[in-house]
Amino acid sequence: MSTIRVGVDIGGTFTDIVILDEMGHRYFGKTLTTYPDPSAGFMKVLDENLKKYGFSYSDITTIIHGTTLVVNALIERKGVKTALLTTEGFRDQIEIGNENRYDLYDLFIEKPTPLVPRSLRFPVKERILADGTLLTSLDEAEVKDVLKKADAQGVEAIAVCLLHGYKNDVHEKRIYEIAQKVVPHLRVSLSSEVSPEIREYQRASTTIANVYVQPLVEQYLTKLEKDLIKRGFNGQFHLMLSGGGTCTIDTACRFPIRILESGPVGGSIAGAFYSKLCDLNNLHVFDMGGTTAKASLVDNGEPLITNEFEVGREHRFMKGSGIPVKVPVVEMIEIGAGGGSIAHIDRMDLLKVGPESASSEPGPACYGKGGTQPTITDADLILGYLNPDYFLGGDMHLDVDAAYKAIEENVAKPLGLDTVEAAWGIHRVVNENMASAARIHAVEKGKDIRHYPLFATGGAGPVHVCNVARILDVSEIISPVGAGVCSAFGFLSSPLSFDFVRSYYGRLDQLDLREVTQLLRDMENEGEAIIKQSGVKDADMQIIRTCEMRYAGQNHDISVPIPNGDLDGSLLQMIKENFKQQYETLYSEASEGVPIETVNWRVVVQGPHPRLSIEPSDEKNEMSPPVKNTREVYFNEYANYTMTPVYDRSILTQGVVIPGPAIIEEEESTMVVTPRFNITVDRYFNLILKAKVDDIYDDKGKKQQQYV
Repeated sequence: MSTIRVGVDIGGTFTDIVILDEMGHRYFGKTLTTYPDPSAGFMKVLDENLKKYGFSYSDITTIIHGTTLVVNALIERKGVKTALLTTEGFRDQIEIGNENRYDLYDLFIEKPTPLVPRSLRFPVKERILADGTLLTSLDEAEVKDVLKKADAQGVEAIAVCLLHGYKNDVHEKRIYEIAQKVVPHLRVSLSSEVSPEIREYQRASTTIANVYVQPLVEQYLTKLEKDLIKRGFNGQFHLMLSGGGTCTIDTACRFPIRILESGPVGGSIAGAFYSKLCDLNNLHVFDMGGTTAKASLVDNGEPLITNEFEVGREHRFMKGSGIPVKVPVVEMIEIGAGGGSIAHIDRMDLLKVGPESASSEPGPACYGKGGTQPTITDADLILGYLNPDYFLGGDMHLDVDAAYKAIEENVAKPLGLDTVEAAWGIHRVVNENMASAARIHAVEKGKDIRHYPLFATGGAGPVHVCNVARILDVSEIISPVGAGVCSAFGFLSSPLSFDFVRSYYGRLDQLDLREVTQLLRDMENEGEAIIKQSGVKDADMQIIRTCEMRYAGQNHDISVPIPNGDLDGSLLQMIKENFKQQYETLYSEASEGVPIETVNWRVVVQGPHPRLSIEPSDEKNEMSPPVKNTREVYFNEYANYTMTPVYDRSILTQGVVIPGPAIIEEEESTMVVTPRFNITVDRYFNLILKAKVDDIYDDKGKKQQQYV
């Protein structure tokens, strides 16, 4: 009997599946995401593709799932009615925030509305000091009254965030015990469990967001698990974590905020896998799907991780305009620029694309499901980039006339352009938006994006990547087999893991290292206990320690690697050097003689990385592959349509060389190769695109090279 592992990614427009058997063979599938119940699409894509490829539910050893359910619920404010219990005098902390203005010169600045209105924020008498000592005991009678009052107002969930609860959680735990007796039907999240670290506003915001979506996540995952069991599934069902690992259903239900970005991170994890597979240290992952586009960096074979994220920004690129959550997340920038993003004319008569999306219902106009708004997919279809008879491998026909009509009426006529000019304008605007966002993201990390080859994934990523590369002045592009479902494949390359954080503030050279060591050991023991529940052996576990540190007097921290084992004075110099190296990477120059402070200590406990047997090809074929067909395709280099060869991706073998322009089709996505690039196929069947080079000569007759 064959055994398989399955990754399922639910996006805003499509639900993707990747099946991986024990021999390393991969099987791909897609279906439209279903609304309002995305679990129906999950089961549909699983049912159809298991049947298509001759597998059964009993063959599945592991299902790893990524979803945008949590982030969508927060953005759309579709969580449950939630209350906040906090220390007396701190009722308005989530409204005051950190007192920063994300735009200093906007007199009409709009800050995100808190998830909990003021009427449902309940102060209670208690006080823990910053060092964890008790100042004022908890008024338990008041707590009981507050819980009953919240219940009477129809509250379904309660977030508990007390002052300095990260240092001493005795009062938060006592409130939980009281709630279990007084209002056992209400869900309760404690900040000391969800986000036990310094900074009250971020800690409260994270705890509220966690419990706000908890009932939705529990209901969704419980239903999925039952449906799978009914069909004969008896393997492990795991969720993708925002930080790049995976967790059990129980953990996801308890800490749903940890799966906030579980869907989008798949592309980054896949990029990290391929960077190691192909001996590439650095990659710029460009993942463009049906609803959004994501850009992230893989550095030395690993995705960059941040420990703070914002949801539901009032302004897309304005840091500080959203709801902060303190959880580990693969660091990426995400914009509303997917295939379904809607093009429109703003009040200044300028062409804009996104962030609104046609989603899967009604979808782009060309889907023929009732959509009338022009989208990126409609523009790409008009430009000849997509084959109307081979979308999703021919399972879905695209209506070219509907695409023309939508763009003509909503974009071309209002701007006084012909329809093709309008379609190219839509394509170009979204490319500029994505390139700009990616460049900003790289600069913020101290990286030169020109030195990072583009890794193109997602259904629309390969369509746009060549033009994005030209804007970014990047000369190399890589796109794997099954690029259109690469996020789901990324899930299968992720280890089981969980992370922990504890705040321990102090000067690095004045710390009680025995106390710090014990703090780290406690987190490691807790993580090992969780990972063991999934059958991981002690010898297969890996411990990764980091600490958020800064120079004394600074407000922003940087993450610094910390050695494993007992910490003692002999390791302080190593930690200082690690800090200096990280600081210089971000800011070019470190300061000498300035004391270093520690803020938060973090531990990641993870199991082994799955062994994915993707066998390279030893056969080399440098003969020109047969042309599938030809069609008229618009390229800006020619300012017109040109007859372009179309190739079938499935028959391309190692060593094949194809000059651009060309179109390469596979069922899940289409690679549009502009005249600037040539294509080769490597031993893993990845498409490698490299910019053509012209020979030019300087005034002394010396030959130089320049990218076309």
